[in-house]
Amino acid sequence: MSISKPDRFTTCHATTAKWEGGWSNHSADPGGKTMYGVTEATYHAWLAKRKLSAKPLKTITYAEALRLYKDEYWQPTAVMYNLFPGVDLAVYDAAVNSGVSRGLKWLKASVGSSDHTLTARAVCRKRLSYMQSLKIWKTFGKGWSNRVADIEVKAVAMAAEAMTKGAGEAARQRTAQKVKEIARREIADGADEAAFKQKAAAASGTGGSLTGGGVAIDPASFDMVTSWIVGGVAGAAVLIAIVLIVQSRAANARVEAYRKAAV
Repeated sequence: MSISKPDRFTTCHATTAKWEGGWSNHSADPGGKTMYGVTEATYHAWLAKRKLSAKPLKTITYAEALRLYKDEYWQPTAVMYNLFPGVDLAVYDAAVNSGVSRGLKWLKASVGSSDHTLTARAVCRKRLSYMQSLKIWKTFGKGWSNRVADIEVKAVAMAAEAMTKGAGEAARQRTAQKVKEIARREIADGADEAAFKQKAAAASGTGGSLTGGGVAIDPASFDMVTSWIVGGVAGAAVLIAIVLIVQSRAANARVEAYRKAAV
């Protein structure tokens, strides 16, 4: 894969930073306190590597956070594996959100095509599938769906631009055309996927709301405890329906992101 230029970190991190924000201490987040998306444990470990004393997370400067992101997430992914533009964003953002080892795992499972737009998309789909399996999806699922959809669309556009031969206005037009073609295809496929899964969920006897024996279940709040309840109340059909509805919502988020790219 052709290496990202030196300014690729700045370009990619600008997209990631939009989803990380400032100070957070959400009770459902296993990472605990975060500032600029950096957890306290990660910050202290990074300081220790640099032989610096631990400091309160709230004191981290933005410059420090950028250096940490470059050291701990960009270097072990985009730089170490010489990633192609677009693929670098998909893997980097996955590493920031879910860990470097998982980001690289999804990369290795996605390579094989000379079309780097396909690699970027595959990384994002594997990432989303993993996220949907997590218990905390009930809390963060909507935001994660939107984030991964945004990353996928931007990564595809970056890869398409880097793959376009030539320069100038003609090359830009070819890139724009390729991105629009991909977007149109993804919009159609995503809409079909969402519609199919919504119909399949309804066929499982759930309708618009998941109920069984008088117990209403919101797919957004589904977790392992809910699965035990559902198992005794409505059986496998409702479990399948919940998964289908979660996946259809993620497909809808992806469709909306591609719609913006197709304009």
